[in-house]
Amino acid sequence: MEDLIEGLTRGNVTEVKVVLASVVLALAAYQLVLAAIAYRRLRPRFLESHAASWVHRASGDTILVLTVLVATACISFYGFEEGGAHAVAGCVLLGLLALKVVAVRAGGRLSRLLPLLGVSLFAAFALTWVTSAGDFLGAG
Repeated sequence: MEDLIEGLTRGNVTEVKVVLASVVLALAAYQLVLAAIAYRRLRPRFLESHAASWVHRASGDTILVLTVLVATACISFYGFEEGGAHAVAGCVLLGLLALKVVAVRAGGRLSRLLPLLGVSLFAAFALTWVTSAGDFLGAG
């Protein structure tokens, strides 16, 4: 798997991971704004609640796919040996992401957790980004 990841990224695993993680963090911030509009905490004139909810769901699906790609690259290429805080943050992130998917799909009482899960997920994305991409970008 390590050779596949290295081949797909043309030997630039870290750089591709940093770009994808940065895109995911930007989309996660966008998710917070969309959720605020969907829950009618923000009321812009250019976007209705229903449309914001649909875009929130679609961009969430994109975040899920990108996160799985980044996690696969991290685990298969780097492993857990050198991960430290980043590996722990990544595992927490994946756990929260799985819990949010379950809450969205199951609905019912679990849907009450969605705002808390969304904010927690954003914090986990930010922490994971800071412990990896932030370190990489700050070192240059």
